Amino acid sequence: LPIAGSTLISTIDIDLQTYGEELMQNKIGAIVAIEPSTGEILSLVSAPTYNPNLLIGRKRSDNYKILSEDENKPLFNRALQGTYPPGSTFKLINGLIALQEKSVTKNKLFSCDGDNGYSYGRDRHVGCHPHQNPIGLEKGVEISCNAYFCHLYDSYFNQFESTISAYDNWHNHVASFGIGNYMNNDFTTGSAGKLPKSSYFEKLYSGSWNANTIISMAIGQGELLLTPIQMANMTAIIANRGFYYTPHIIKEISEQESIDTNFTKKRYCSIEQKHFTPIINGMQKVIEGKDGTAQNSKIPDLEICGKTGTAQNPHGEDHSIFIAFAPKDNPKIAIAVYVENGGFGSTWAAPIASLMIDKYMNKSINNTNLEEFILNGNLISEK
Repeated sequence: LPIAGSTLISTIDIDLQTYGEELMQNKIGAIVAIEPSTGEILSLVSAPTYNPNLLIGRKRSDNYKILSEDENKPLFNRALQGTYPPGSTFKLINGLIALQEKSVTKNKLFSCDGDNGYSYGRDRHVGCHPHQNPIGLEKGVEISCNAYFCHLYDSYFNQFESTISAYDNWHNHVASFGIGNYMNNDFTTGSAGKLPKSSYFEKLYSGSWNANTIISMAIGQGELLLTPIQMANMTAIIANRGFYYTPHIIKEISEQESIDTNFTKKRYCSIEQKHFTPIINGMQKVIEGKDGTAQNSKIPDLEICGKTGTAQNPHGEDHSIFIAFAPKDNPKIAIAVYVENGGFGSTWAAPIASLMIDKYMNKSINNTNLEEFILNGNLISEK
């Protein structure tokens, strides 16, 4: 006779998961939400998705063929396997590394040349946008100044004896955020993303390279690739001011006293707790500051700390990115949203994250106009 197996209890918040899937209708991308204090995954959305009932019964083979040939790849789990440039969200990590290595202070000022941004070499520059000058770290985060973080990246490299030693040290810091590895979570599928070692650039540039050669890494572009679950975990680390629990989806198994200790062990990144304060203050200003890049995502009476990102896409419209956590103190949710071909981070990803946070924290939606805009948005037909 059949014997009942163990009962599994998932960490997923079903209401939040359902809402996230609704928001991502007619869009391509992913949402990952994590409870920072435990590492429990609250929502894991990959879009477009499919009805699993299509893969049972006599027509499952025919249906699988249709799904596997769909150009939008509904069988591909973008939340776990999709690898993307993190864009400007990665400026937060570079800021933390620079503070830790004392190559900048929170009050160190850098100037930006407006549209020309950061100039290097002969007629080469990283573009930006006109704004007040000069600016410090918190303002650099608030307005997402490309030039500020390029100057910061260059200053960090200049304090080392060699490019290789600077990069290797930078690489170790970045890896401590769970970037460039599978994080040993409880999923059977996933991607490590891409965090190249110095040997990669040594070979690529025949031993002749420096910070400006790879300056796109300063703003989360270039060879750097992250998965949405890595971006959400990175956000949880910032929310926790320096530590994380391995993201996991199994909350409890019947007849077992506890889950795998891999998911209950506190893991620390390489950045001291004190350095997170100016980064988090800047993230709060992204939402609440007069020049913040995501003012449209503010929720009344809730302190949200976030960062927009726009990743260049050589195949079409840029990707829209947003990471955030809330509330600022004793955070309950950390989230990463990635919308392919969505343009600026403030256009699609930030509003989606805001709505998810509102749903989770308040069990209701304050900005119904924003909700209607997202629910009616169709980026697949416009692709």
